[in-house]
Amino acid sequence: MFPSRRWLLPSALVAALDPESQREGGRRPRRTVRDWGVDFTCFLIAVFIGLLSIDSMESSDLSPGLQVADQLIGALACGAVWLRRRRPLGLAVAMIPVSYVSVTAGGASLIALFTLAVHRPFRYVAWVAGVDFVSQPLYYWLRPEPGLPYIAAVLFTWVLIAAVAGWGMLARSKRQLLLSLRDQARRAETEARLRAEQAQRLAREAIAREMHDVLAHRLTLLSVHAGALEFRPDAPREEIARAAGVIRESAHEALQDLREIIGVLRAGEADDAGRPQPTLAALDTLVAESREAGMKVVLEHRVSDPAAVPASIGRTAYRIAQEGLTNARKHAPGTEVTVHVSGGPGEGLTVAVRNPRPEGEVPHVPGAGQGLIGLTERATLTGGTLEHGPTPDGGFEVRAHLPWA
Repeated sequence: MFPSRRWLLPSALVAALDPESQREGGRRPRRTVRDWGVDFTCFLIAVFIGLLSIDSMESSDLSPGLQVADQLIGALACGAVWLRRRRPLGLAVAMIPVSYVSVTAGGASLIALFTLAVHRPFRYVAWVAGVDFVSQPLYYWLRPEPGLPYIAAVLFTWVLIAAVAGWGMLARSKRQLLLSLRDQARRAETEARLRAEQAQRLAREAIAREMHDVLAHRLTLLSVHAGALEFRPDAPREEIARAAGVIRESAHEALQDLREIIGVLRAGEADDAGRPQPTLAALDTLVAESREAGMKVVLEHRVSDPAAVPASIGRTAYRIAQEGLTNARKHAPGTEVTVHVSGGPGEGLTVAVRNPRPEGEVPHVPGAGQGLIGLTERATLTGGTLEHGPTPDGGFEVRAHLPWA
C-alpha cells in the first residue's frame, strides 16, 4: 500500500497498514523519511527547552559542580530522545525521576510523554501523567522557579503536561481512525467479493436447474424412442420413420436448448434473441410430445383465463408438468399419467401430475434426484409451495400451488 508515498507516513502506521512490509524475525520496521524529520525536530525541541532552563538554573543557589552534572544529565536525556520509538513506556517512566534531578531534562521528559501518548493506550498515559501531576507541587516546593509564583508555576506545568498528553492522544486517535477505515474498506471488499461469488453460485444453480429441466425431458424422449427401435426391429416402416423423426426433432431441440444455456454461460446474461421461454400456453405441445413418445397422458386444463397467467408463474407450472412427465416416463412406464391444471386470478394456480403404480418390474433408472429439489425451489421463489410423494394406491404425485394475484 502507498508505494509512492510511504515515506510520508510513520513507520508504525506503515507496518500496521501493510504487515508484509515488516521484516522477518519480528524486527521493528525501519524509520521513514518522516520519522527522521520528526525525531530530529523532537531532539531540537528537547535541546531548546533544556537551554532555556539553564538561565533559571544559573540564578539558583546550585554549586557549579551540580550545574555541570545537571547539564550532563540533560544532554544524555536529550540523546535518549532518539530511542523514544523503541521503548516509549520505559523512557517516559525513566524521565520522571530524571526530570527531578535535572532541570535541563524537562524538554526530553515532555517529548517522552508525547511519544507515550502516541504509541501506547490511554491507561499508560494516565498513570505517567498522573504521577507528573501529583509530583509537580512537591517539585516546585523544593525547587522554586525564580521570578514566578509557586501557584503559577504549578498551574503552567499542569497545563503543559495536559496539552502534550492530549496532543499525543489526538495523533494516536487519528492513526486508529485511519486503521479502522482501512479495516472497514477491507471488510467491504471481502463482503462484495462474497456477494459476487454467491450471485455467481446462484446463477450457476439456476442454469443447472434449467439445463436439467430442459434436457432431461428431451433426452428421455430420445431414450424411449431409441429403446423402441432396439426392441422392435421388425416394426412397420412408417412407425420406424416416425420414431426416427421424433428422435431427430428431440435431438435438435436438445441441441438448441444446450446452445442457449452455453450462450448464457459465455455472455453472463440471457440472450434476448434466443427462443422465448415456455409458458402455460405450451403445455398442450408438451403433452402432445409425450403422447407421440408412447405415453398415456390425460390433460385436465381448467384455467379460467390462460392468457392472464403471469409469465413467471406459467413458466414454473410448465417446468413442474415437464418434470412430472419425465419422472413418470422413467419410473412408471406404461401407466396413464394425469396432468391437472386449474385456478384463476386471486385463487392461485394449482398444478398436479399423478401416475398410478406401475405394473410388473420396473428397471432401475439412475438419477441425481435434483429435479424435484429444483422444482421445490422454483415454487418457493415464486411464493408458492410444492409437495411430492407416493399416493395411497402406490402411485406418485407432484402437486404445486402457485400464487396468481
